[in-house]
This record gives sequence, C-alpha cells and structure tokens, in this order.
Amino acid sequence: MKSSDAPLLVGIVAGEKSGDILGASLMKALKSLHPNVEFVGVGGSLMIEQGLDSLFPMEQLSVMGIVDVLKNLPTLLGCRKQVVNTMLARQPAVFVGIDAPDFNLPIERKLKEAGIRTLHYVSPSVWAWRPKRIFGIAKATHNVLSILPFEEAFYQQYQVPCTFVGHPLADEIPMHSDAAEARAALGLTEIGPYVALLPGSRGSEVSMLTRPFLDAAHAIRKQVPNVRFLIAYANDLRRAQIEALMTDADRTLPIHAFDGQSRQVMAAADSCILASGTVSLEAMLIKRPMVVCYRFGWLNYHVLRHFVRVAHFSLPNLLAARSLVPELLQDQVTPEAICQRVVAHLTEPQDELMEAFSELHTTIRCEAGTQAAKVVIDQVERTSHST
Repeated sequence: MKSSDAPLLVGIVAGEKSGDILGASLMKALKSLHPNVEFVGVGGSLMIEQGLDSLFPMEQLSVMGIVDVLKNLPTLLGCRKQVVNTMLARQPAVFVGIDAPDFNLPIERKLKEAGIRTLHYVSPSVWAWRPKRIFGIAKATHNVLSILPFEEAFYQQYQVPCTFVGHPLADEIPMHSDAAEARAALGLTEIGPYVALLPGSRGSEVSMLTRPFLDAAHAIRKQVPNVRFLIAYANDLRRAQIEALMTDADRTLPIHAFDGQSRQVMAAADSCILASGTVSLEAMLIKRPMVVCYRFGWLNYHVLRHFVRVAHFSLPNLLAARSLVPELLQDQVTPEAICQRVVAHLTEPQDELMEAFSELHTTIRCEAGTQAAKVVIDQVERTSHST
C-alpha cells in the first residue's frame, strides 16, 4: 500500500504482557507495509518501543478474575472512557483491541457504531465457555484475528469474520533451542538437571503458586539430589513478592535467580513448572517439558467452574486438542503432584513430546505480524473505498 502525506493513524490497546508481544509484532509489520504510520492507545514497553503513544500505563489493565476486576472497576471504567474519547477525537483509520475482551470489546463496539473499523486480535475462548458471546463479538468488530488454527472454522459456523494469523512467538523462537548455549549465557556451570520455576507475572498468580512450587522443589530434590533450580522474576515487584514468601529452608535450595530472561531460563532447563498463560506456549516452542498450573481465588473458581466447558486450559494442549502436557488446576496444584511429573521429565525419554511440540510450532509459524498487518491494511482500504 502506498503511503500518503497524511500519516495512517492506528488505534491499538493491549492489556498485559502477552498482548504487548502481539501488538509490537503487528506494529513492526505495519511500519514495513506503510512507512507513514502512527499509533495511539495503550501498551507496554515493547509497543512503546515501536512508537506507541500510550495513554496510560498498561499495568492499570492487568487484572484477572472476577474479584480483582470488581475491586478495580472504577479505574477500569475510567480507562475505558479515556480510550473511547481519545479514539472518537482522533478518528484512527482502524482500531485493534488485543485480547482483554472484557475491556476491549465494549470499546470496539462503540467505535464500530461510530463508523471506525475495528479488529479484535486473539479470539475470546467462545469455544470453551459462553459460546453465545460470539454474537456480541460480531457487533463489536469487523474481523477477529485468531492465533489458534481451529478458531477460524468455529467462527465460520456463525458467519462471523475470523482470520487465522498464527503467533509471532512461533516466528521469533527458533525451531531448536540449545540448552548448553542458554546455560552458558546465564553463567550456569554446574552439571546436573535444571528445573525452571515460573510462578507468573501477576501478583495474584505469584501469591497462589510460589509456595507449592517451592515445596515441590524440596520434594524433587529428595528424589533427584543433584537437581538445581532456576527462577526468572518477571519484574522487581514479583522478585520482592517471591522473596518474601521464601522460608529459611527455601534459601538452602540450590536456586539461581534471574531478572527477566524467562526464555533463556526455560531453554536452560530440563523441565519447567509454570503458571498457565503465554509462558506455556513459549516453553512448547523452546521444546521443554512442563507442568502447567492454574489457581484462582476461591470465589473466582467457584463462579467460573460452572461456565467453563473445555477439556484443557494450557495452550499446548489446546493446540494439540489432546492432553500433551500435564495440567494441574486449583486443588490439584500440590507439591506431590508437581514433583511426580517433573521427576518423570528428568528420568524418562521425552522424544515423542518433542516431536509433537515441533509439529505444533510449524503449524502456528505463519509470519503472524505480517499476516495481521495485511488484515489491518485491508480494513483501512475498505474504509477508503466506502468514502
């Protein structure tokens, strides 16, 4: 598409780290297709590096669970109003809401009603729970950009536009990640198996998962005495939170701690203990065995469990449509259960799992940023042709 003298203005909003990754990839690809482009909205450090004028810190939107949302509702509503008013005033050629459906879809609906082209990047899990939400999505957006290949067919059943674009992490992460190279980069010199502990980037995740992860580390060490552990702190707040939860006994564990560097930490590991989320997809792409854990607050869990109708919750299992990696949910997240599965990773061949991971990697390696950018440009051209 040829650039004009006037810049192409794109509205874009991400609400958490995974959305920041997607948004930055999309923005980079858009700049290659249309050099004269500007971005306004909300995003994290990666999107800001690509030139986003962020209206407020993305962290204001990073809440999960019904209880946390209710606690932060006034702030979230104020943020939503600010985004809507800014977009109506600035009139972007297209608006892209990245994930965060409860925040972004109402914005998209208002903007669509006002004549602005809207896209939603990452389909809400309508195939897992409350499938009738798909009709609300259709009212809010002109197209859904899907990162899971099976979603496109699901939307087609309801005649709602959806385009599978893949995932940028699958393009970014190589097909093979060398453990020795990662260990050298992290300064790890000891011989013996390494287990990564990644209890999450949100405060609520860390508060619920750190204790069972550390207790599991003690149990693993009893069975595999030469094991060592790696922790990647998502940020300074999570470092302080995890360190406050550690006991004197925990400090005797052979743990190497790192700020960030979660991808290298996983690459250096022989097994990973993870909070559910994008990190499980990264572990799959890096080709490391994992145990995926998910815990809600008591009220959140007992409300949501009545609505969810899906066999799996981790991205590797959703992509594979089968139980490829162990998942532990709520009361299943125990040191004993984690230990059992990690010890199996350390003592049994994982060749079949690695082959399955490679096949899934290939499936979603589609130059996602470029594919998503092409859909954005298509929506812009539709707008110009209709005026």
